Amino acid sequence: MTVKISQGPRATPNLRHLMLFDQVVRRGSVSAAARASHLSQPAVTQAVGQIEAAFGARLMQRSYSGLALTGEGRAAAQRVERALEMLRDALVAVRARAGNAASADVLRGITTTQLHALIAVVEEGAFARAARRAGRARAAVHRAARQLERSLGTDLFEVTSFGVRPTREAARLALRTRLAFAEIAQAQAEVAAAQGTGSGSTVIGAMPLARSVLVPRAVLEFAALRPEHAISILDGPYESMLAALRRGSADVLIGALRDPIPFDDIVQEHLFDDPLAIVVGRRHPLVGGGAPTLAALSRFPWIAPRRDSPLRRHFDALIERLGAQPTLAPIECNSLVAARSLLLASDRVMLSSEHQIHHELETGQLGALPHPFGEVTRSIGLTVRRDWRPTQVQSQLVEGLRRHARAARALTSRGNPRTA
Repeated sequence: MTVKISQGPRATPNLRHLMLFDQVVRRGSVSAAARASHLSQPAVTQAVGQIEAAFGARLMQRSYSGLALTGEGRAAAQRVERALEMLRDALVAVRARAGNAASADVLRGITTTQLHALIAVVEEGAFARAARRAGRARAAVHRAARQLERSLGTDLFEVTSFGVRPTREAARLALRTRLAFAEIAQAQAEVAAAQGTGSGSTVIGAMPLARSVLVPRAVLEFAALRPEHAISILDGPYESMLAALRRGSADVLIGALRDPIPFDDIVQEHLFDDPLAIVVGRRHPLVGGGAPTLAALSRFPWIAPRRDSPLRRHFDALIERLGAQPTLAPIECNSLVAARSLLLASDRVMLSSEHQIHHELETGQLGALPHPFGEVTRSIGLTVRRDWRPTQVQSQLVEGLRRHARAARALTSRGNPRTA
């Protein structure tokens, strides 16, 4: 579901120009950067001008002591330096694993075009599909990717019976490169916000509970204050949203937290504990009888949550305690829309969160019965990349998500939402 269509980020600037801009920032003058790079001063000046054009703002101005960064320039310089270091670390790791230690700057001779070709081939799995995605000739993508391979002195692609495919080394490098390019996009967003010409975009991966109430409310509130900021809301299996987060295609996930945490490059922030209930259709025989007993629950067929989800562990624990084997196998369903239809058309029961079925409770379609074990909860929170540095505008959005989560926690502590 997309709340607002983004105009799209600016193109990633030329890597060589970014390196020269970084040299000018570090050394404080064009002449010093030119000497260090073995280039003419006009060439370095032109590179800085190209970066300013790519960012749409003046990033440097002359002062008595040489060149000084503008406010926009300081924001850009910090993220450009960070992005270049991410790329250097990734490329050095590739060369080290290949036994090719680099004495000079590992970024020399590497181009933005080559790295974009690598990302496209890794994500599409083949040169032809990567070329179609990039709108370029297959030969051009192949040439750029192979040039990168030669520069690094290691194989990034292997020939199989199914054709040429990227290696694991290529996948690792593509992931780190995407994150470096995402950092540059963050820099462009911060400069645009300072210029008043935009403020970037945020992609939120919303799990079922969060996308029912919490995320829509937070996003609508934020959009009223920052209408220029593009927001996209993703849904889908946790694994696919986590993959999008780790490669920089998503910025934040919100929903049930995982224990143990699946990767060490992400961090989880606990927001509140979500009580679980037994959910049924309003005309179900159990409605009106208070908290159902285990014996009563064992008489009805179930709708089960998706395997390997936090909710599934609670479901399995409950089923194990029922004592009798259900006469009908549970229907595994991760779609609230489908589950609602199943509950309305049958006597099936489902373990779920009352917050997740907020609208169905409000309209009287479904009812929620107390959990037979008393208060049983799952942890809800935010998941982000460990090295993610949100822009100021993104920080406002994340704080809005936290605030609405606190409101949900307060609602729970007052004994509401209601039970049937």
